[in-house]
Amino acid sequence: MSQADHTVTLALPGLAAGGSAAPARGPRVFGPRALLALSWLAPVLLVLVWEILAQTGYVTPQVLPAPSKVVRTAWRLATIGSLPHDLGTSLLRAAVGFVLGGSIAFVLGILVGFSRLAEALIDRSVQMVRAIPFLALLPLVIVWFGVGEGQKIFLVALGVAFPIYINTTLGIRQVDGKLLELGRVQGLSTWQMITRIILPGALPSILTGVRYSLATAWLALVVAETIGAQAGIGFLAMDAREFLRTDVVVLTIVIYALIGVVADSIARLLERRLLAWHPNFGGAAR
Repeated sequence: MSQADHTVTLALPGLAAGGSAAPARGPRVFGPRALLALSWLAPVLLVLVWEILAQTGYVTPQVLPAPSKVVRTAWRLATIGSLPHDLGTSLLRAAVGFVLGGSIAFVLGILVGFSRLAEALIDRSVQMVRAIPFLALLPLVIVWFGVGEGQKIFLVALGVAFPIYINTTLGIRQVDGKLLELGRVQGLSTWQMITRIILPGALPSILTGVRYSLATAWLALVVAETIGAQAGIGFLAMDAREFLRTDVVVLTIVIYALIGVVADSIARLLERRLLAWHPNFGGAAR
């Protein structure tokens, strides 16, 4: 590594967040494990209160079944193979849609972030499409793709694209100008400026977009699976609604919530790994 590269590498961790050193952190009162336990305290208490109210008759099973009944329903559906099949189908749709939509959005975000001409050509159209609700697009998407897998993957990809596009563009444009000037002074080429300063500096914003898009993917999939689906968590919920199976409906809601927690944990893990150099991410207990 040359002296110029070494200088820029040392400068990046301290300045990429905004040109100044990271704010001082006070002494830690709780360790990472204690904080993790505290984060689950409210959900566990909510479930306990819910179970007590259901068992004592304050909440009828038709309105909200007890958590114990929901667990028994989950076990029954798992043993007959229905739940794993529906869950696997939804996860596959979400994964394919996320990869397609995220990849396209990332490329467009880079183009718009670096080029005012690309912004003039692309950004206004993207913002107009972003303002259209999924339900308004659904009839047209069905005409285009029918009610098969293409329709569902398209809606997921569309929902995923906007958070990644916006945060990628924003991250590129918010890279500290002092770092760019330092790179020019050190004689870095355009490619070195992009790969060693601009993209690393934009990475916190890009990963924030990934976190938002993971949640949006499931919102889009819920809408997509309400029409013409023969499998999936959304199909399971709609089928249960027809037969007034509130325990199955609540189970699907719980599954969506748990998937959201897992997806957010994966995004946080990516932040810790990819932003280990960043003072606001690398040393923070998440």
